[in-house]
Amino acid sequence: MASLDLIAEDGVTRPATDPAGQALALRGMTVSYGGAPAVFSVDADMPPGTMTAIIGPNGAGKSTLLKAALGLIPRVSGVVTVFGRPIPEARDRIAYVPQRASIDWDFPTRVIDVVMMGLYRELGLLGRVRARHRDAALDCLRQVGMEDFAPRQIGQLSGGQQQRVFLARALAQKADIVLLDEPFAGVDAATEAAIVAVLKGLRDAGRTVVAVHHDLSTVADYFDRVLILNRRKLAEGPVAEAFTEAALSAAYGGRLATAARDRNAG
Repeated sequence: MASLDLIAEDGVTRPATDPAGQALALRGMTVSYGGAPAVFSVDADMPPGTMTAIIGPNGAGKSTLLKAALGLIPRVSGVVTVFGRPIPEARDRIAYVPQRASIDWDFPTRVIDVVMMGLYRELGLLGRVRARHRDAALDCLRQVGMEDFAPRQIGQLSGGQQQRVFLARALAQKADIVLLDEPFAGVDAATEAAIVAVLKGLRDAGRTVVAVHHDLSTVADYFDRVLILNRRKLAEGPVAEAFTEAALSAAYGGRLATAARDRNAG
């Protein structure tokens, strides 16, 4: 397919290399808080069947980029396409797992009900829950090792268990793209391993996984691709090519980058 140009909201025409071939493509993404740019003119591609880590120091704009791409927060400029289509036309192909800190865990709902929220397209706003819907939700819980917790109130679970439940909700959506904001924050090693296994299974099935991630020492083990940010894009591509000491130094500073590379090598 030939290359084409995308005209962002700032009026700048940017070349896009086959955006229709990308599961998720961002062009010229700029987000501002109080007049100061939190993310500036970021272009990025997330190909089908890959796992991408978005990494960078605190305040680099990682979560902001993800939320702006979804339209959860306003952007100054930028174009987002999903398999070549504007995101409003393809939102049902995306599942989103937010940060745990952004969720009201005191809300009185059961684990099984949280997962069935992922079936909203099939159920509709006032749809009747049938046995097949419950079975589908239980199967998603089974995939993340949480089937036995189906009747529990969500606030009674540990942080790692809550994260698994929200991943099960994303599975219920059967989306082509799964976006996760810090999925491993505050979880134990067993939960992290379980989540990684599920995400790799999605990737191997041809889905696209994009996660905001903090632990530099696990990037090469968990992900195929990396997007390194510090308000601007500093590097992007396959981990073997983009996850370099030079890119990490530009993002974090030399000392942290070298230590991270040493841990990763070990």
